[in-house]
Amino acid sequence: MARRSGREGRPRRQWSGGSGVPRAPAAGTGCGDAPSEPGGSGHELKRCSMAHNCLQCIKYLMFVFNLLFWLGGCGILGVGIWLAVTQGNFATLSSSFPSLSAANLLIVTGTFVMIIGFVGCIGAVKENKCLLLSFFIMLLIIFLLELTVVILFFVYTDKIDKYAQRDLKKGLHLYGTDGNIGLTNAWSIIQTDFRCCGVSNYTDWFEVYNTTRVPDSCCLEFSENCGLHSPGTWWKAPCYETVKIWLQENLLAVGIFGLCTAMVQILGLTFAMTMYCQVVKADTYCA
Repeated sequence: MARRSGREGRPRRQWSGGSGVPRAPAAGTGCGDAPSEPGGSGHELKRCSMAHNCLQCIKYLMFVFNLLFWLGGCGILGVGIWLAVTQGNFATLSSSFPSLSAANLLIVTGTFVMIIGFVGCIGAVKENKCLLLSFFIMLLIIFLLELTVVILFFVYTDKIDKYAQRDLKKGLHLYGTDGNIGLTNAWSIIQTDFRCCGVSNYTDWFEVYNTTRVPDSCCLEFSENCGLHSPGTWWKAPCYETVKIWLQENLLAVGIFGLCTAMVQILGLTFAMTMYCQVVKADTYCA
């Protein structure tokens, strides 16, 4: 009985099959060690490193993109200021929107582009989620507004045509009056360059002068007071339709410009959201 109890008290060896070789204890089960978790800290470190590398790549791409975006805004703003300084007398043809000139549009557009590009650059350099999200939201709002304007333009083309012609005819009555030298110069340049007269017909000017007369810029051969001569010496083409035909002939260039603008904006949105997600991942895995 004593031998049996002593034999039972000794630890038994674990034998591997029938080979007679003692089997080693399982890893992590001896000496009170807890079993190791497969792919623990090493896996997390690898994910953190991958997230960091992706973040750095997107960071530099977005910085370069927004730097070019900002420089483009500077260029647009510069052209707008140059037009305002050198061509200050050239204004809009619309009497309802007297401030809607090419110079003012370029200045406003350039300013917005510069602000958005600056926010994007700082957000990329600082890896700031708030700035990245702000950049994304601002660019998305502008993109949606542009898309809305294009859709409304094609849906209400006829109504826009009628309103534009009515507004332009209303603006004719300001031609040659005090304080409207910009509108006067604009009509003179358009009628001379496009070889047209009036909005829908040269007779539009008869209501302005209350007589059979047109501006001298309507004449086939310009001379002083040539607008008082017979209608045979005037351009007959309506300016509205002439400019409209010119735009239709250059529709491909306008379409390419619009498509490039949309692609740049979509690219900016993609960069911003991708970098935002990478910053979130880096904060999650590397916290």
